[in-house]
Order: sequence, then C-alpha cells, then structure tokens
Amino acid sequence: MAVKLLDKKEWTKDGRKWVFYDYIKNLDGTRKKYKSKKFFTKTEALKAERDFLALTIEYSDKNYNMTFSDLYNNFYHYKEDKVKVSTLTTYKDRKVYLKSLDNIKLKDFNIEHFEKWKKEINSYSFSTTYKNNIFKFFKTLLNYAIKWYNFNFTATYNKMTNFNNPNELPKEMQFFTYEEFKQFISVVDNILLKSLFETLYYCGLRCGELRGLTWNNIDFKNQCLSVRKNVIPSHGETNKSYVVTTPKTKGSVRDIPIPKVLLSDLEKLYGISKKEYDFNDNWYVFGNNNPITKGRLSYQKDRICKLAKVKKIRLHDFRHSCASLLINSNASVMLVAKYLGHTKIDETLNTYAHLFQNQMTEIVNIINGLN
Repeated sequence: MAVKLLDKKEWTKDGRKWVFYDYIKNLDGTRKKYKSKKFFTKTEALKAERDFLALTIEYSDKNYNMTFSDLYNNFYHYKEDKVKVSTLTTYKDRKVYLKSLDNIKLKDFNIEHFEKWKKEINSYSFSTTYKNNIFKFFKTLLNYAIKWYNFNFTATYNKMTNFNNPNELPKEMQFFTYEEFKQFISVVDNILLKSLFETLYYCGLRCGELRGLTWNNIDFKNQCLSVRKNVIPSHGETNKSYVVTTPKTKGSVRDIPIPKVLLSDLEKLYGISKKEYDFNDNWYVFGNNNPITKGRLSYQKDRICKLAKVKKIRLHDFRHSCASLLINSNASVMLVAKYLGHTKIDETLNTYAHLFQNQMTEIVNIINGLN
C-alpha cells in the first residue's frame, strides 16, 4: 500500500490532495487496483489506509468460504426491500433448482459443476424457455457475487451456454374462439361466475388482476374498470393466503372499457353484493372482504368446461382468448398491447405473431388489388 501527494492540478477546490493506493486480493486469488478518495492531510490518508486494510482482511476472511447456499441467502435478504413480493416469490421458486450446488464454495466453482447442474435441469420435463429462465436466475446470482464479493467467474462464465432443444415442438397456444366462449358461458347461471369469466374473456385480465379488482375499480358511469392491484399467493409472508401488490409492470396499470354485456352483469352483481352485511366499495368484486381463491376459480372453470362440453383451457388462456378476439377483429398491435397491459409492443408481437398472420395476408391482398 502507498500514500501519495497528488499533483496540484488534481487537488480538489477545497484542498484535498492526499490518496492511498492498494491492490485488493479477490476471493479467487486475482488482484485489482484500488484508489481511495482524496483527503486533506497525509495523516488522514494514513488512518484511512489502516482502516481500509483491516476491513479488507476481515471482509476477505468472512467470505472466503462462501457457498452457493450462503450466496442465495445474502442475495434474497438484500433484495427483500428492493423488489416486489411477486419477484421474491419467483426467487423462492427458483431456489429448489440450485439445491445440488448448495455446498459448493464459490471460489471452487468451475465449468464441471455447471455442466453437471445443467444436466440435472435438463432431466426435468420443462420447456426450454422455463429452463432458460432458471438459468437466467442462476446468472443473476453469479453477477451478484461478482459485484458485491469480488468473485471472478470469467473462465467459467464464458463457457456457460443456454439450454437448447432443436427437436422441441412449439407449444400450441390454447384459447377459446368467440363461439366456444359463448358455448362455455351459456351454461353459467351464477351471476358472480358469469361476470367473472366475462371479465377474463372480454377484458383480458391476468388472474391476479382479476382477483385484485374491488368495487371502487369499477366506474359504472364511464363504463370502464381500472387495473390497479394484483393478488398473489403469500407463501407465508402474512397470516393470509394472499398478498396485494401492484400490477406486474407499469404498463399493466390501465383503464379498460367495459362491454355492455359485462356492464349489465356487473351492475346485477353489485346490486346483490350491496345487500351483504358490512358491504363497502373496498370489497373485492369477485369475493367479499377477501378475494376469491385461485383454487375455486380453477375448479369452477373445469366444471363449466365439462358441463358445456368445450375443451379445457387454463385460466391464463382466457387472456389469450381476449387477444385472439381483438386481433381477429382487426385491432392494431398497439391497441392490443395497451389493452393487455404489455409494456412493449415486442411482447405482444412475440406472443401473438401467429394470430396477426391473417392481417398480414389481407395487407398483401390490398397491394395485389392495386395492381
């Protein structure tokens, strides 16, 4: 280490002119140069140098034997007050896929460890996209170790590759056509369920957005609903089975016009709900002072599909059904993106490009007609 008086041109306006230099030893044995901030006197620089050296030694000793399990716990605690509850839930879900690496020390991590882990993940019957989402989280942890603990994974990092399956068949998107939805909803006589599935189909809400709707989000006068909340599983964070958070992205906060058929049914449901004891407009549209459970949603959806003799689709597929309805009605990609709450149009195109194919064919027909 060395304390140095800077050239006069490097002095600060208030007269700070002393610095110290050092080479920091990373946990993997490599070194990098460190330059301190500027100090007024040599004595101040020397004291700061001693404090820095003591802290560096303590820091290095503490983290030298850090394992992947330690890293995950540090990462999770660091993120607890910086990201949404839904993001923390994703972190928890991903942890199970790193269990085989728990006891590996970061300083010993190499490409052999990675390839063994990759082989394990490949043994699961997940889609390639989901496997790469797990891989993305794995790299996020490594980047956190690089930034905060000075680990250097360059030799291994540059050899790590994405999951790829050239023989994987594209997953066919499931959705109801308008005729199929009419057949589905025709057997529903419960006004709550009828309004619920009409909201999913005509408004394209995510399941958490639907569950988060309260009556003060319904504007009967202007015939629109506002998406302002998202309900997700709590995973034990509270004494309730759910947590209310903000919507998925900024673009997900939106106002959606309510079709007349849905508006009529929501008015009927509101009239019935108002008769309940202790009712107020903070009650959930589909529930009461608590939102309807996702389990009940799935159960009723499957029951109605069977009763109506239509194919069984997921709850999220009602959102795809809404997108299909809009696109087949010649809605522009910008309108579809805004309606569904996509932050970027690219997301809409990547998800529904095949549905826009009919519109592209019509464009060609228009051009051909000009000639």
